[in-house]
Amino acid sequence: MAMGHVILKEFYFDKRSAYFDDYVRRYTDLPNLVLLEARTLPDGRRVLVPGRTLRASDFNGKLGQANNPDWKTVAIDDHDKVVLPNGSIGFRWGAEGRADVGKWNLENKEARNNSEVHLKLSLMEGAAHDFEVGDVGFPYFGGIDTPNFSANKQQDILVRQVPMRRISLGKAGDERFALVATVFDLTVAHYGVARGLPGETAAASFDDDTPYTPAWQEKITGVKRDQVIAVARQFADNADKTRGKSMVII
Repeated sequence: MAMGHVILKEFYFDKRSAYFDDYVRRYTDLPNLVLLEARTLPDGRRVLVPGRTLRASDFNGKLGQANNPDWKTVAIDDHDKVVLPNGSIGFRWGAEGRADVGKWNLENKEARNNSEVHLKLSLMEGAAHDFEVGDVGFPYFGGIDTPNFSANKQQDILVRQVPMRRISLGKAGDERFALVATVFDLTVAHYGVARGLPGETAAASFDDDTPYTPAWQEKITGVKRDQVIAVARQFADNADKTRGKSMVII
């Protein structure tokens, strides 16, 4: 987690790696939209929690998908439109001769019209009025005592600030909206990378004892924070320069 914190901050925010940026938009679920659900914490606080991914079947008309709409994830493109990218599992199976055959390939294509599409990683990309900020709760397990590692006591639920957006599901005669965030924005929030959002509880620096910084892990593992920073930085820098030729072997 601490290595991921460093990599996200330095290679996505301090200076965006063009290779990483292109890769995650094309080949990962980071642009996909996730439904946010309201919950009440034991202390009475109201927060949102990540639910399941938003799917074509959630929309009126199922975005025109007769084949496996429950298994087709959606995203938002640079024009702030809901799009149905190629490549999700719903395109993999179905009856012979179906309309979406061959759209299992991970291409920058909108499945409904085969047009080129550039997916948003974050709802913060583009005009500022296109998102709101809400508190999202994430479970924290680093405070559990074990025989071999020291615990780093924090709150059991980490409340982070996440950019989110309400989108219309287009229900005929029953206009409904879904509150969503991208997988990328949820991931960045969970890792505790600061983005300048109102009320932010994320780490201001690698030296903050905030999950999941290098300083935070030092209390648990005993590994010096400077070593974690160096390994993470070199690992990601090599992957950036070699277009992915870095590997973790456990």
